[in-house]
Amino acid sequence: MFGWTGKVLWVDLSNGRVATRSLDPRMAREYVGGRGLGVRHLLDHVDPRTDPLGPDNDLVMATGPLTGTAAPTGARYMVMTKSPLTGALTCSNSGGHFPAALKKAGWDAVIFQGRAPEPVYLWVDGERAELRSAAHLWGKSVPQTDAALRAETDPAAKTAVIGPAGEAGVRFAAIMNDRHRAAGRSGVGAVMGAKNLKGVAVCGDGRVALADEKRFRSLVTKYIRGFKKSFGDGPVPLREWGTAVTVIGTQNFGVFPTRNFQTGRFEGWEKIDGRMLTEKYLEQAKACFACPIACGRGTRVPEGPYAGEGEGPEYETVYALGSNCGVDDLAAVTRANYICNEAGMDTITMGATIACAMEMSERGIIPEKDVGLDRRLAFGDAAALVRLVEMTAKMEGFGRLLAWGSLRLARHYGHPQYAMVSKGQEFAGYDPRGEQGMGLAYATSPIGASHMRGDPAYIELLGVPKQIDPLTWHDKPQIVVDWQNVFCVIDAAGLCVFFSVRNYVRPDEAIRPEGICDLLNAATGLDYSVDELCTAGERIFNAERLFLVRAGFSRRDDSLPPRIVAEPLPEGPAEGMVCHLEEMLTDYYRLRGWDADGIPTPEKLAELDLA
Repeated sequence: MFGWTGKVLWVDLSNGRVATRSLDPRMAREYVGGRGLGVRHLLDHVDPRTDPLGPDNDLVMATGPLTGTAAPTGARYMVMTKSPLTGALTCSNSGGHFPAALKKAGWDAVIFQGRAPEPVYLWVDGERAELRSAAHLWGKSVPQTDAALRAETDPAAKTAVIGPAGEAGVRFAAIMNDRHRAAGRSGVGAVMGAKNLKGVAVCGDGRVALADEKRFRSLVTKYIRGFKKSFGDGPVPLREWGTAVTVIGTQNFGVFPTRNFQTGRFEGWEKIDGRMLTEKYLEQAKACFACPIACGRGTRVPEGPYAGEGEGPEYETVYALGSNCGVDDLAAVTRANYICNEAGMDTITMGATIACAMEMSERGIIPEKDVGLDRRLAFGDAAALVRLVEMTAKMEGFGRLLAWGSLRLARHYGHPQYAMVSKGQEFAGYDPRGEQGMGLAYATSPIGASHMRGDPAYIELLGVPKQIDPLTWHDKPQIVVDWQNVFCVIDAAGLCVFFSVRNYVRPDEAIRPEGICDLLNAATGLDYSVDELCTAGERIFNAERLFLVRAGFSRRDDSLPPRIVAEPLPEGPAEGMVCHLEEMLTDYYRLRGWDADGIPTPEKLAELDLA
């Protein structure tokens, strides 16, 4: 095979066995890789109603055919399992250098089954793989574990590990690779912890075999030149200011979530914007494997109570731990981000859960004594923000309740309406009242609210690849369907959306992954058509929906909180707007080929070979 390695590593943690199996060429073609291979495995091998933290739940780490190649941003992998945060599917994405190392070691995917009797880690040295004891690593932070694994295996090894949060079962624990990059959403780290799997260390220096190397190199050169030309002599915004440069856009559109989504404008936005981060704390822009962008932020807070160094924060962290908590102290936000990375926690859910707690505390719902601080919890309290993150990482005091995520926390106090979630997962940093397509995308995402399983912000706010009015809703169902399908292809191919959307996706009558198709054909030699690749994206998305249906999800779960559909935004360009979800949902189901309850019809399943 070209592009793919043709091999999958199966790890039975219960009995300590490691085995190699061949990748089915037909499955590779129809599901591409990454996200597609992950959901196909879960459909075939995991009961959708199983306990996410039980031994019968599998965890899949899957690369794509472009992972580890010279394709710009060919650095991604997917972690897929059943979520302990939501009970739904997860498909958590990460970059860095670990995914490329896994692919160069010769593996398209690693599948973990069962539960180890004692803590272990997996050591992959090219085609050789073995489980080793991790008893001495249990309780160690992400940086400590990374250093220990490389010392025990190879200094050049790349790692993906959990920290204390994953071991303790924090419902939104992340898997951290290359120390600072997170497969962050939905609690994949908690699943890893429940399996007594501390981490994976990989050494791989092979080459990904390509069908047409000359053509592939030519395409890579073409897209890199086009990328540079698009910015002329000016700076590349994501390299210069990181993803937190998004703050200025969401603030201007009035969709920058503030104080638990009570409004979409934050008076302290300039203090936590990407430009301020670059000016005050940036040490080095950091790039993933084969990335021309370098949006990663190597930062250092030099002094004060929040002094430290690490990577981040990026936009979603700035929103969640900053504006959403009413905090404009960038040093505190950055320190809270470091703690999350070291413990292995999703910054979005962490910040959103604290914001939910702050609102309930201000409304008198959470007693001061429950929180355990020396004062009432309130928006804007930077010191409380950092302390609560620490408490959650250590699972101490009120942190044990925060470790549930915002919906369980709000239900515990009898007020679930204050949890800004869909399917139990917290919103990303865009208020859907001022961005209608995002509201539909949140509600119908297979993993719960997520901007990375199909992100209409590109087309609604950024005008990439074309501009659409963010406040209209009648035209959004088709756009969201197209966008979700294209993101399936991006995730399956092993690419990052930042480069892919700008350079590989073209607006036709629909949003189409034309450049990705060219690269895949040169890499694999399979001669995909653009239509076939769009169908592959649709197949992946419907396979994920099928898993959800079997897990008991339906239309009632494609929902948004009362605040979003009934309370108008109080200010900004979207003042007076609510999200018109119900007006969009029926048309969305029709376009998807699903019935009125959101279940794929037999005809649609047969059309996609999912029957």
